[in-house]
Amino acid sequence: MQLYNKLSSEERSKLLDASNKKRTTLSFYQYAKIHDPKQFRDQLFIAWNNLDALGRIYVAKEGINAQLSLPSMNFIQFQDHLNSISFLKDIRLNVAVEQDNKSFLKLTIKVRDKILADGLNDDLFDVTKKGVHLNAKEFNDLMQKDKSIVVDMRNHYESEIGHFKNAVLPDVDTFRDSLDIIEKDLGKYKEDKHIMMYCTGGIRCEKASAYFKHKGFKNVYQLEGGIIEYIRQVKEENLQNNFIGKNFVFDNRRVEKISNEVIASCHQCGEPFDVHTNCANDACHLLFIQCKKCQKKMENCCSYKCLEIKQMPYKLQKKLRKGQKNSNDIFKKGRTKNITILKQ
Repeated sequence: MQLYNKLSSEERSKLLDASNKKRTTLSFYQYAKIHDPKQFRDQLFIAWNNLDALGRIYVAKEGINAQLSLPSMNFIQFQDHLNSISFLKDIRLNVAVEQDNKSFLKLTIKVRDKILADGLNDDLFDVTKKGVHLNAKEFNDLMQKDKSIVVDMRNHYESEIGHFKNAVLPDVDTFRDSLDIIEKDLGKYKEDKHIMMYCTGGIRCEKASAYFKHKGFKNVYQLEGGIIEYIRQVKEENLQNNFIGKNFVFDNRRVEKISNEVIASCHQCGEPFDVHTNCANDACHLLFIQCKKCQKKMENCCSYKCLEIKQMPYKLQKKLRKGQKNSNDIFKKGRTKNITILKQ
């Protein structure tokens, strides 16, 4: 009985090319009490592997957080399987705005302490006392009110390439960092302002809205289904789109195009560009924005130092990496001072 992925990304990529099957990328989450996460995880792997699902899924005693793709022809079977699980019956699935057959190349289901790395002690507040859920039309309407403040609950590298108009954009590396900053900056508005939060698919706002209500914020709202569901409703109902730029996603697609505006710049030359890449030096892998011209000139590297290493024979690169851990720069997502600045 197979309980773990056995193919490399390269092997899976070739199989996807050969199958030529259209795939659907989607995500969902659910907070629920799972008595035995390991057993539940194994059951999911068996069922979803049989449906040729690929993705990144986290399971914990508090619930499930899933991002995955599967052959479109298996979508109904997948829904039927979810409906056979009591706490996942009729759950909303956030179908990706833009599809790509290679959004995921492995099926990875991991048991974690929490399905969202929020750094919070859930015993200190009631996570079920969430903010008011708003659909796309309600979110648009409330945005126009003088007492409304729209808050981006994502990290700086996500909001850098796309966000809602006039939103507060916390300059943070992690979701946990944003909670304290938002409380400090918006604390004076606890009583009279409408705090409207949004994130990619909704999971961060589920926890944040309960946290801020616990902290004394009276009027807390959240965009149901996040940016992904917002755009679906905007298209389906012909609503005004108030999101500018691209939506950062955590799979091989990297981005979904939401509007035609390019609001970010290449971190090396400053030209308008809004697609992230990882430094091609395997000892670095810094996530940063690099335009096509700089990508060609630097061979997809963030600095001349990394370029020099990348051009070395692979065995020598591997030898240099042995016993060394990646610098914390890998987590700075473009903040590092090591990026080589280029002039066009």
